[in-house]
Amino acid sequence: MGDPSTYRDSTQIVLPESTVEDIDADLEDEFMVSVFQPDDSDIVRIIGSPVVIKDVSEFLTRQGIHLP
Repeated sequence: MGDPSTYRDSTQIVLPESTVEDIDADLEDEFMVSVFQPDDSDIVRIIGSPVVIKDVSEFLTRQGIHLP
């Protein structure tokens, strides 16, 4: 069985809140993802299928957002 962190890495992007605060609505409108921010945290989780997460990564890169 595979390592759960491998699957998690392919289905979410974790970024600081300030990185996506201006484009979070665009992400949910353009892609089938959920943008989730835990109440006690300053991070944002962009959650979707592996194929969509790859497309979102490319979109973020075009917006000048560097992914970890």
